[in-house]
Amino acid sequence: MSDMPNCPSCGSEYTYDDGVNYVCPECAHEWSKDAAPEEAESGKVFKDAHGNVLQDGDTVTVIKDLKVKGSSSVVKVGTKVKNIRLVEGDHDIDCKIDGIGPMKLKSEFVKKA
Repeated sequence: MSDMPNCPSCGSEYTYDDGVNYVCPECAHEWSKDAAPEEAESGKVFKDAHGNVLQDGDTVTVIKDLKVKGSSSVVKVGTKVKNIRLVEGDHDIDCKIDGIGPMKLKSEFVKKA
């Protein structure tokens, strides 16, 4: 088993060969034999409205007035949002906005500050 790569997800050394893929029995992660280890764990790249790459902990600025669903509040243009967290889904930014509270935003409506 020494010629098998460790799992890129959990680092387990107990991976096995399953045809065209490697499989980790501990976390059930599967990856292609052709994929480089960096590509296997890279995942989705989140970009702002101007194409800048976003990362967890970044500060962003809202570029459009956004209505808050279920409320009469509005997030105004220029509102700074600190310490964002990136998540999978339709609204890919999880954050807390001062004066409004926890929210989910789409990355297409923000720019990196």
